[in-house]
Amino acid sequence: MAELRQNFFTKEWVIIATERAKRPEELATHRAVQPVPAFVETCPFCPGNECKTPLEVMRTPVNGQPWEVRVIPNKFAALSSDVQPTRSLQHLRRRVAGFGFHEVIIDSPDHSRCMTLLDDSHVAKILRIYKQRYNALSLDPRVHHITIFKNHGLDAGASLQHPHSQLIATPVIPSQVRHRLHEALRHYDDAGECMFCHMVEREVEDQTRVVLKNENFVAMEVFASPTPFATHIFPLRHMASFGDISELEIADLARVLRTLLAKIYVGLENPDLNFTVRSGPAEYAGARHFHWYVSVIPRLTRVAGFELGSGMFINTVLPEDAAEFLRKVSIGKVTAAGAGQ
Repeated sequence: MAELRQNFFTKEWVIIATERAKRPEELATHRAVQPVPAFVETCPFCPGNECKTPLEVMRTPVNGQPWEVRVIPNKFAALSSDVQPTRSLQHLRRRVAGFGFHEVIIDSPDHSRCMTLLDDSHVAKILRIYKQRYNALSLDPRVHHITIFKNHGLDAGASLQHPHSQLIATPVIPSQVRHRLHEALRHYDDAGECMFCHMVEREVEDQTRVVLKNENFVAMEVFASPTPFATHIFPLRHMASFGDISELEIADLARVLRTLLAKIYVGLENPDLNFTVRSGPAEYAGARHFHWYVSVIPRLTRVAGFELGSGMFINTVLPEDAAEFLRKVSIGKVTAAGAGQ
């Protein structure tokens, strides 16, 4: 029979539809693989085309060697740093001028190599850039929240094929984030503990939904995953802000993130996906009630009328089955040979 499960830290309900449950392998994309060149002459993110992008924010390395990761303003930015976040209230209508930062992190010079196909050390360089930009923009008192995310594939919202990530800094805290902060604080007031730490400890003990783990991070299917293979990566050390991650933890996160992406890439045949760094605002550094994490969401199903009308999701794959499937996926040596984006 189907069952309803409540997400521990959002309190949202999910329907696990066991009557229409699918075997995890049935959700593989099975799309034709198209070879992707390492360089595309018309791509603004490929090396040699730097003049086609806005003036870069930073790059690594900075010693005059060819760049490995590059940060630029988004040419079609959702928000602008040239305006002030002035607020206005007219009756119940609230407005804030469109201040913010919208940046693109170009993962590598190679047009063909999505993050799965990079080595762990290069993924660590990307994560290091995430942290540097997160901390730098957090110093601006007008910035109240920073979202770091990746769109991989058309169904995930990627408008350019060259692998890249994005960062948007906003003058307000999004309601979804505020809700998580509120629920986390309420649990801390009631139980005197971080609900994320509590959940991670129980899941690591149980092992049923754990996909992989190293010294500093664990990747798992959550008990009430809203969609198939929605996987979260939690730091084992309590941290409320992504900006507090250490150099050693960056290396460990790179290994877990790339391995998880490789398992999804191989096991589900390179589906479109999103991942985002879900962090408390920078001023939450040191907060005892919140815990940042990385959310990886393969785009294997579509949101339909019930989800839009109720806010509840229907998941046709048991989280326990998804975890077992991913644990068993052997990634071997994943290379770019014949890889499609």
